Amino acid sequence: MKRVISTRGRRERQQIWLVATAIVLVLGVAGFSGIGRALDRSLVDVRREFSVTSMLADPDDRFVNFLVVGSDSRAGADADDPDFANVGGEAEVQGRRSDTLIIVNVEKSSGIISLLSVPRDLWVSIGDSENTERINVAYREGAAVLVRTVNRALGIPIHHYLEIDFQGFKDLVDAVGGVTVCVEYPTRDRNTGLYIRTGCANLDGIESLAYARSRFFEEKRDGQWQVDGSSDIGRGKRQRLFMALLMQTAVNRTLNDPFRAGAVMRGATSALLVDERLDLLDFARLMRPAASGQLRRFSLDTYGDTVRGNSVLRLAESVAPVLAFYSGNGPAPVPPE
Repeated sequence: MKRVISTRGRRERQQIWLVATAIVLVLGVAGFSGIGRALDRSLVDVRREFSVTSMLADPDDRFVNFLVVGSDSRAGADADDPDFANVGGEAEVQGRRSDTLIIVNVEKSSGIISLLSVPRDLWVSIGDSENTERINVAYREGAAVLVRTVNRALGIPIHHYLEIDFQGFKDLVDAVGGVTVCVEYPTRDRNTGLYIRTGCANLDGIESLAYARSRFFEEKRDGQWQVDGSSDIGRGKRQRLFMALLMQTAVNRTLNDPFRAGAVMRGATSALLVDERLDLLDFARLMRPAASGQLRRFSLDTYGDTVRGNSVLRLAESVAPVLAFYSGNGPAPVPPE
């Protein structure tokens, strides 16, 4: 019998900074009331991905799906960057790779936002071809191929495309003035460069990335460093915590200091690559409920398989209700968390 594995337990490198991008954009809009000209100037700087236009679905009056892609591309990485040794450059990680794929659904009638993480090891047909690979391979062929691959594999229409990379995440955190994280024990990850003393610390962009990327999380208890045995489950919990902290921090600091909104919006817009149709003001308004925590989180149930000697994931039959909801053909299932 095939064993079903919930990606809720092994979130395929689900970097929470993707959702944070949306939140920061919301805050830029909220804080910019009264200084719209500066907002308009910031929006001009947003980079556009024109290749995906033909692959995007027509607008739907009921809902909208955004494909949010986290890239771990090291192209253009600065060797003088303080965390270069931890993140690496093109010599260590070559080409384009999607570190995270999340589909963000917004119900237009209720405004409720739902997040669906797509495991990067999901075995699919790439684009319109019969070539089968892990889904993250599609990103190497370009944004248009990735959108078509997701649409074909899941039967979900994609209306808009957003992409952000490691540097963009750091810029976003720095734009809101850092995020305060509290820990009960000294904490570290020697692979990402993370280290937090007992208590609370305001993490800048580099430190926040080390926290969000941590897969070898350790705590010093009773004088001994102990590895977090929950692996990606623990990582997912920390990322969800970081998202909540980032939202709260950005809301409070932007409302208390409206002029910070300028830096927030500049950080967000410079970090993003989006499709040509996306109106960032509309996107920010749609994301507004996220600032108050109105988010549903779903995962795709999968089972393990071996193809050409590679360990991969395939969709389990139990994903049908989730896919029906995201395609507009069914009600929202009860969120697993």
